[in-house]
Amino acid sequence: MKYLILLLSVSAICTIFYALFRVVILRKKIPSGLVKEYWKIFYYLIGLLAVGYLTIPLFPMLPVTSKELVIGIILLAGAVFVVKAINLFFKIIEVVGL
Repeated sequence: MKYLILLLSVSAICTIFYALFRVVILRKKIPSGLVKEYWKIFYYLIGLLAVGYLTIPLFPMLPVTSKELVIGIILLAGAVFVVKAINLFFKIIEVVGL
């Protein structure tokens, strides 16, 4: 079971860093404005999630209070990311006129 959790953690870390890489590339292509501002927030939120994900393999060595704090930060950053993504889609749909 330990190896499965480690494999899942490493997969999540690789995936989040891939997402961060893609956000950086796309950020350079987006013109200034509201979308660029949202994209900057995505960049920081994914970076925060990546840092949180990096701590997951260290969980067995962390005290319980630290684990709970890291999990809380990861959950909050993920939730804010989802809300920002949905708001961005609403703004895009509004601008396009759908």
